[in-house]
Amino acid sequence: MGKTTNSCLPTSVKIVEVGPRDGLQNEPKTVPTSTKVELINRLSESGLTAIEVTSFVSPKWVPQMSDHSEVLQKIKRWPGVTYSALTPNMKGFQGAVQAGAQEVAIFGAASESFSRKNINCSIQESLQRFEEVVGAAKGHNMRVRGYVSCVLGCPYEGNIDPAKVAEVSKKMFDMGCYEISLGDTIGVGTPGEMVTMLNTVTAHVPVQHLAVHCHDTYGQALANIYAALQLGVCVVDSSIAGLGGCPYAKGASGNVATEDVVYMMDGLGIKTGVNLQKLIEAGKFISRELSRQNNSKVAQARTSKL
Repeated sequence: MGKTTNSCLPTSVKIVEVGPRDGLQNEPKTVPTSTKVELINRLSESGLTAIEVTSFVSPKWVPQMSDHSEVLQKIKRWPGVTYSALTPNMKGFQGAVQAGAQEVAIFGAASESFSRKNINCSIQESLQRFEEVVGAAKGHNMRVRGYVSCVLGCPYEGNIDPAKVAEVSKKMFDMGCYEISLGDTIGVGTPGEMVTMLNTVTAHVPVQHLAVHCHDTYGQALANIYAALQLGVCVVDSSIAGLGGCPYAKGASGNVATEDVVYMMDGLGIKTGVNLQKLIEAGKFISRELSRQNNSKVAQARTSKL
């Protein structure tokens, strides 16, 4: 991949929009299926090429995602856009395939305690479970993305050893995940910690197969993303209007807002292919539908000028 005039930065970055899944999964009130479909259609129109649509988990654990199949089947499919779903096990994978997901994701953790709280099993048990999903995906010619949670801190264990992050990431990569998304699930990391962690992980997984997934709990998300870009990371997860959190990570505020990430990329001369104004409109739409404040600083600034 080429570089910008700043030789440390990539010329283009892929934005993975996680708002419809990671953003909405923790909303206290049920979001109508029609609202989810409209949001995804608006995001598709903005020029995004990767949208995580929903999650095939048990409605008992995440009731907000219980309409997963209906959402996938009702959205308008745009050429060049990959529509993915989170699938923690074979039952979820089979449901995602039947509903027309083009890609699936599995999610593990670098923290033993978080793994047990989040998916009710140890890290090792989760990896064994994922092997079956990855194997089945290969049989369907589907790509699998791997998430590693708590890479810069855990609500139960505190600091996380970067070597543990590298170990879990490498196992997922060796298993067949084409991309590993490294998540600062509770948003406690700082750029120096991001650099240390990435330097450790990239000794085991090529940087072109890594993504960062930053929450903005402590206001560090954009700084952490910039630090990752300087080390060669070219894929960034974000959520429209800064929606989200984690139902199993108490106190974790939303993901970094997609609008804010794209604004920064535009300012750095890094291509994303995304239309910022259309993103802002999509963020205003979902914030209005949820009757909540839009957490994108860019959207707030642009709206205040009107």
